[in-house]
Amino acid sequence: MTSATDNLNNETKLLIHWNENETPHQALWRSESGQSLPKKIVIGNDTTKADLVYRLACEGTATLWRGDFQNAKQLLQALSRRAERKPKAGKTPAESFHLHRQAQSQRARILGMLLIPFEKDYHIPLRRSPDVHLALQEVFGKTSESFVMSLRELLGLIGAHEWRKKGVFIPTLGHTIHPHYGVFSPVRGEYLDLASEAPLPSKKLAFDIGTGTGVLACILANRGVEKIIATDQDPRALACAEENVDHLQFKNQIQITKAHLFPEGKAPLIICNPPWIPARPSSPIENAIYDFESQMLKGFLKGLNSHLEDQGEGWLIISDIAEHLGLRTREELLQWINEGDLKVLGRLDTKPKHSKAQDSSDPLHSARSKEVTSLWRLGKK
Repeated sequence: MTSATDNLNNETKLLIHWNENETPHQALWRSESGQSLPKKIVIGNDTTKADLVYRLACEGTATLWRGDFQNAKQLLQALSRRAERKPKAGKTPAESFHLHRQAQSQRARILGMLLIPFEKDYHIPLRRSPDVHLALQEVFGKTSESFVMSLRELLGLIGAHEWRKKGVFIPTLGHTIHPHYGVFSPVRGEYLDLASEAPLPSKKLAFDIGTGTGVLACILANRGVEKIIATDQDPRALACAEENVDHLQFKNQIQITKAHLFPEGKAPLIICNPPWIPARPSSPIENAIYDFESQMLKGFLKGLNSHLEDQGEGWLIISDIAEHLGLRTREELLQWINEGDLKVLGRLDTKPKHSKAQDSSDPLHSARSKEVTSLWRLGKK
């Protein structure tokens, strides 16, 4: 009924506690999304009503499922319908954005209150449960402990596993990129097209800052750049990029390096595609989407001059969605470019092609409909 922490092998692990059949139980608590431990846990089964589970979830009480797995999925869908509320419109675009995120966070908290038990070999001890061993091992590695996690998060891990197997076809490469869990998936092709079309200042050497899946490094290699040093500091991104580079047979051209932003030395071409929205991530997995206080963007612009060769170019690939949401101004971006002793050599623009840009029911449609994605060509002053 309560929560605690246990220190094992110098790792702090969260334990979840509950009573079942008048017997106390405990298990490891897993949450890649950073979901907090529930205040209280009750047992649910196939006779448990969705209204009760929803009411308890709103009060902070989680339901640990002991019924049929497929029935649990149906229950989650029922909870989703109950939690679906249109966020209020703010007085400003920024306020609307924050209200939208607040509503998303509240919905995720409620839906995360339906819990699933796991045995130490990733087996789910429920009727009609799927084999999720590979999907979970990709994220957690090997395990020797039983644990509990939310069904919603489990389904997200399964979906990520399927995306990893299927991959994302990149037309400009003519090949598929396989994103790992927690690494930004290159599903928005317009920014990749810009990197494929911009005139190369040199084919000798390039740095790819914050490489993620390695897709931009692979595009540069495919365009004939002789050597690319691709950096990241996230272990999952580094492993993902290594796998994609190896799969596409670019190992002779691309070197994957762990670094915060820039590697040592200078290059005639440095490319960076930072997260586009300057908001605080609500979970570790959102670091690929949100750049709190534009820290990565400002870090790239501040350090670019000292790592760029004379007559070289820095390519900043970024959307102006933050400007339309009222989270950053164009004047601020230009000021940071100027403060970095940089000048704008040119800019390539394109409109987004994703479905949300045309979806008038999307809470952020007003901003998305005006969005432009740009490749800023920057040089030394």
